[in-house]
Amino acid sequence: MSKIRENIDRLQERIAHAAERSGRDPQQIRLVAVSKTRSVEEIREAITAGITEIGENRVQEAWKKYQIIGDAVTWHMVGHLQTNKVKRALQFFQLIHSLDSFHLAEEIERQAQTRGKVAKVLIEVNTSGEATKYGVPIANAQTLIEQVANFSHLQILGLMTIGPFTDDVNAIRSCFRQLRNLQEQISRANIPNVEMRYLSMGMTHDFEIAIEEGANILRIGTAIFGPRTE
Repeated sequence: MSKIRENIDRLQERIAHAAERSGRDPQQIRLVAVSKTRSVEEIREAITAGITEIGENRVQEAWKKYQIIGDAVTWHMVGHLQTNKVKRALQFFQLIHSLDSFHLAEEIERQAQTRGKVAKVLIEVNTSGEATKYGVPIANAQTLIEQVANFSHLQILGLMTIGPFTDDVNAIRSCFRQLRNLQEQISRANIPNVEMRYLSMGMTHDFEIAIEEGANILRIGTAIFGPRTE
């Protein structure tokens, strides 16, 4: 058995256990394998082991891989998206996790209209308050959502956050809980053209906490592919 397959099998067990502890159905949790800097061969190995969704951080790197792998998997844009990369991103990413400004929303709307499609997005929220992280401040998130909801070629399907890189479980849990609370707040607001279907949160170091706090999309790289060497 390959190392990547072993890693995925072990990861799926941990996801199932975390879901069961939380009284949740593990089948309702989507696993996105984050393949930043990973080779096409490694991605194919993961696909053979059952992975159906791939996340990438950079549009250009992902596009090169997509040219080879194609639509055998669902592609997720999980990194910061620059406006000058939106046109290319909309050619193959089925879900953009990182909408964090009205300016970026305008460009996604414009490019999606040109392509005659509706871009599916998540709003990235900076729940930790760290200046080094992208994401709309949590206090401004509903305002951004209300503004973007008016666009006809863009659909908001949920929220995304990145937990703090710390061993402080309470700090991590607090960030994820804030996102879940925001999800509930937005749901109660009944904003047209907005669904709070997804909570994208949880990476290799904190995905079990994320599951306990309601995550239904996990973005995991290292636990699948091993530590990056670059």
